[in-house]
Amino acid sequence: FLAHEVSSIVPVAVTGEKDAVDKDGNIEPQGIDYSKIVPLLTKSLQEALARIDTLEAEVAKLKG
Repeated sequence: FLAHEVSSIVPVAVTGEKDAVDKDGNIEPQGIDYSKIVPLLTKSLQEALARIDTLEAEVAKLKG
């Protein structure tokens, strides 16, 4: 993931500022704490799997 993209979704997981440079013009990269993203990804996957199960059951019922 790119930190600046994640910051709009999970700002607490990102450290640093986008496009930051120090006084000498060196890049100060952002960082991501992935442990703060894993619970969100897990929940999203659980929701997607539940939706897939529902849709598969509907398709099976329609096929009879």
